[in-house]
Amino acid sequence: MTMNMSRSVFSRGVSLFQLGRKAPLLSAPRCYSQSEPEPEPLTLKQQNHGIRRIILNNPKKRNALSLSMLEALRENILTGVDGEDLRVIIISAKGPVFSSGHDLKELTSARGREYHQKVFQTCSEVMTLIQDVPVPVIAMVDGVATAAGCQLVASCDIAVATEKSTFATPGVNVGLFCSTPAVAIGRAVPRKLAMEMLLTGTPISAHDALLHGLISKVVPEERLEEETLAIAQRVCQSSRPVVALGKATFQRQMAQGRDAAYATASKVMVDNLALRDGQEGIRAFLEKRKPVWSHKPEKVHN
Repeated sequence: MTMNMSRSVFSRGVSLFQLGRKAPLLSAPRCYSQSEPEPEPLTLKQQNHGIRRIILNNPKKRNALSLSMLEALRENILTGVDGEDLRVIIISAKGPVFSSGHDLKELTSARGREYHQKVFQTCSEVMTLIQDVPVPVIAMVDGVATAAGCQLVASCDIAVATEKSTFATPGVNVGLFCSTPAVAIGRAVPRKLAMEMLLTGTPISAHDALLHGLISKVVPEERLEEETLAIAQRVCQSSRPVVALGKATFQRQMAQGRDAAYATASKVMVDNLALRDGQEGIRAFLEKRKPVWSHKPEKVHN
């Protein structure tokens, strides 16, 4: 991945909301802004007991998804993603804004069409990557998620948010309709709610986001980490290849019609039974014991 071309653009980010707060720091990859004498990393990453934590780490710029931030996020997700010790990824953010979306200073005419294409292509790659990686990805949201930030939440497999969190696609208010966020959001919520969000830019509350399926759980702020980690730890108790097969199949069949979806899912159930861990789980159930998972990837016959 080429990082040098995009590092310099990060430091001048602007976005639709301006807030800031503190959050714990974790270890970080080498993705830096060049304009500051002692640069802060764009993202922070830590992995323990199968759980990878990725934190968006630019609260002064409202965690805007600049090209540099997107590339750092992509690197954090991809590094060692096929390793047996990685079981689940949690994406969170430092400060009261989960992410305010694209860095608008990167979208001026001075940047040029080619640069704009790179920004949106990279963003689309990150969003699809989240759904294509073989482990579940959980968004842990405490605050504002707008435009591509809302798209990031919608792209994750699971999303846990605090009661104060809000979600919006306000691009229409600055002359840039949220067409790419609409891809993920329109697949997560009912069409009429998606259109209301896109056409008005009006934020929805965490409870409304839960009601309409944008997020999976609303919790008090003081319980956000506990509740999110509980979900992640529960995922870690299951077989990695079984989870990977199930996630991939879910994404595939959701894009199909009913009959094709059943055909796909039925075949995969047979493939699942052929997995080493598939048979181990059944044996363990019949023998009234806990399964001992191999977590080793296996080829599925087509």
